[in-house]
Amino acid sequence: MGPGAAVTPWRGARDPHNVCRLLGGRARGFYAQDAGVVLRKNLGILRRLLCQESTKFRKVWTSHSTSPITYESGRIYFDNYRCCVSSIAGEPRILYQMPPCSKSEKIEDALLLECPLGETLPSLSDYKTSLAVLTAQNWLLRLSANTGEILEKIYLAGSYCKFRYLNWDSPQEIMVVKSVQQKLSAAARQAGIQQSVLFFLAVFRVLPLSFIGMLEINKKIFGNSVMDVAISNGILIVMYSVGLVKLYSFQAISEQFMEQHFDLGSEFSWNNRVGIVGKYPFGLPCNIKITDTPPLLFEVSSLENAFQIGGYPWHYIITPNNKKHKGVFYICSLKDNTLAKNGIQDMKCCSLEPDWIYFHPDTSGRIIHVGPNLIKVLKMKEIENNTNQQEIVEDFIIVANRENIVNNSVTVTASGRVVKKRFNLLDDDPEQETFKIVNHEDELDLLSVVAVTQIGPDGRAHLDLHCNEHGILLKTVPFLESWDVTYSHQVYFDRDVVLHIEQKPNRIFSCYVYQMIGKAHCRSNKQELLKIPDHGCQTHPAPSGWIQTTELLVGHTWI
Repeated sequence: MGPGAAVTPWRGARDPHNVCRLLGGRARGFYAQDAGVVLRKNLGILRRLLCQESTKFRKVWTSHSTSPITYESGRIYFDNYRCCVSSIAGEPRILYQMPPCSKSEKIEDALLLECPLGETLPSLSDYKTSLAVLTAQNWLLRLSANTGEILEKIYLAGSYCKFRYLNWDSPQEIMVVKSVQQKLSAAARQAGIQQSVLFFLAVFRVLPLSFIGMLEINKKIFGNSVMDVAISNGILIVMYSVGLVKLYSFQAISEQFMEQHFDLGSEFSWNNRVGIVGKYPFGLPCNIKITDTPPLLFEVSSLENAFQIGGYPWHYIITPNNKKHKGVFYICSLKDNTLAKNGIQDMKCCSLEPDWIYFHPDTSGRIIHVGPNLIKVLKMKEIENNTNQQEIVEDFIIVANRENIVNNSVTVTASGRVVKKRFNLLDDDPEQETFKIVNHEDELDLLSVVAVTQIGPDGRAHLDLHCNEHGILLKTVPFLESWDVTYSHQVYFDRDVVLHIEQKPNRIFSCYVYQMIGKAHCRSNKQELLKIPDHGCQTHPAPSGWIQTTELLVGHTWI
């Protein structure tokens, strides 16, 4: 090509045919101008490799615990978040293990904090992933996600309330700490003492951690039948025992009822008390005092307070507040409560477990409706000549792999005559493939579906990976362990790792880790799995509460 000649763009930059062309384009710097493009191309390569027929998932690690096991972004937490194991590396390894603690210091809940993009932060530790944890003594701690070191300590409140839950208002931006419902003791009730405050909510902006405000939910303001509260996407959600759900603007409440703004670590005088904000023994002031009913944004009645908002334009999903409507879902416009065309979704399932529905987490505005043997992915479509109403149509469906079996019930009369009556099995009959879990892997844009079949005394399960755009089955990953449908199960699919966490009777929790391997690795690693006996690991002692059954490969060393 001579000087000044026009350069033809590499076609693979827009429409790559295979992994080799993607790698070649990356090596020649086609994506160097945008780090986000590089990441997307890398994830595209990973998706193609993962979906190849020769790619397998091998179970590389198993552990059991007497305390709950949780997973978040490549980290497995044991012993109520006091022990952290990395699942990202080729060999699962302990990142940190905190010393044993008393019951009063137990970690109740936790959230993983990621560094915000494009912001200058006051501390170097703010740029690294950390873990916000809530202890039984009302301490909010920020721990290093890699070492468990305490980076920040905030004392929330004294004994007048018990904080237990951590949730996001806006993910990685605003965090909400919620108390348990305030209840009087039997002696206080007999003495005629009245309890008007039901919940406390403390709201923080994260990284750097800053205090926005704390408010109380008082039944004198919101009513006697308040059952639960939450803050999500800037909305205060109040749920009532009669099935009523009311929405209020948290920003409007803050602007109208905040008495004074406080910064963490600053001195304050409040209710004849002088102290430091967030320090023991003073904690945080309840600086948002709601003295009158705030402006109502929205109100709806739904069975079991089930209420979701999503889609575009905004719609909500409810079940009419009547038990006979259980399993029937109404999709309505948030603007004017208009029922969408085909907005009543009813699978008419004959099953022990109900079907469920939710807005697709990929922000496409679609809706996922999951039944025992059918998954419907629905989308909204504008009705021609009627811009005020949306129509609900099927985008694609996923059907369980099962046979249409009809059983015969045989009855013999007193005269010896045989009477046969045909009947159909339940939709979630354990001997037929049944959908149990549906998730979305956002980075690879895959739908992960767990399907279970009872084979003899044991159940067998597999993870199906479907194209999120069209629903095409791309990959099946079988689980080697049995699956008991009476246990509680969680499955996480995260890039090249699959985790299965189950809760057995007597509070025994099990974690099974599968990692992606290629065909060549399969041929070179046909050794049998070796199970370590229950005396713990020699390199690292087993964390308290563990029943050590870590599986190792011969010739490899797992920690």
